Parts: sequence; structure tokens; C-alpha cells
Amino acid sequence: MEKGIIHIYTGDGRGKSPAAIGRAVQAAVRGEQVVIIQFLKGKGLGDTEFVRKMEPEIKLFRFEKSDENYEELSEEKKAEEIMNIRNGLNFANKVLTTGECNLLILDEVLGLLDKNIIEVEDLKNLLAQRGETDVILTGISLNDEVCMLADEVSKIETLKFKTFPCSAR
Repeated sequence: MEKGIIHIYTGDGRGKSPAAIGRAVQAAVRGEQVVIIQFLKGKGLGDTEFVRKMEPEIKLFRFEKSDENYEELSEEKKAEEIMNIRNGLNFANKVLTTGECNLLILDEVLGLLDKNIIEVEDLKNLLAQRGETDVILTGISLNDEVCMLADEVSKIETLKFKTFPCSAR
């Protein structure tokens, strides 16, 4: 049995989640099933309703209950959200072990490592369940240990350009 490919979209630039959604759309066009699980997104993607229109090919899940940014929560609320996040990771494990999709996107899962909500070993154990399912991980920072898990890593960065008249470009 061939193992699914692990892709990572990382970097301080904007566009990691949209890049992952683009891959989801490509997979859906091929007739594949996609599951997206969002973490640490507050209210979630601004285009959540649009993504939901793509069901049943693309299914979007968010287990956190608060619409607030995780960093702004009280310690009590953070503890509740950590339980909700763990439920999301358990769901991801179920999705991978049952093979219910061809592509699983764990949006902002690398942020869970940054915030010490999960350990690298937790992520390794989850990814070990992937079978033939491709997995996309997104997040701002990437450590070497997680990088070594990936088959493909794309770094997204924002470049600032000086404003020039169109003819000068």
C-alpha cells in the first residue's frame, strides 16, 4: 500500500489556507473527497459559507467553540478550547484510519505546536494513520523535526514592493 503524501504550507505570508483550499478544489474536481479541519481560526475562514457550498466533496469542520482569538481567551476558556481541539484531532485520526477522504487538510495545525497544545510526537502519531490519504498541514512556523515528516514544503512569504507606475515594472 502506498502512503499518502504530506504537504506543508508555512511561512509568515498570507495565503497558506487559500493555497490549501485551492488544492482541495483541485481534488474535488477530480472526484475526490476532502475533509478540512480548522484550528486556531477564531471565527474561521472568511469564506466558510462558500466552502460549505462545495459539500459533499469538500467538508469543513471546526471544533473550537469560541469566535475569539485563542490568545485572548481566559485560562479557563483556553482549557475548554484545548479539549475541543483534541476532539478535532481525534476526529482527524478517525478520518485517517477509516480512509473516508482522499485529502485531509489540517489548517493551522502547526500553530498547535507553537502554543504547546500538542507535541511533535502527537502529530507524528496522527500522520502515521494516513494510509493512502494525502495530508496538508498549514501554519506560520515550522521546526526541522516536522519538516522532515513532509514530502513537500511550500514557504509562503509576503514581499513588499515599492509603488511604481505600471510602465516602470
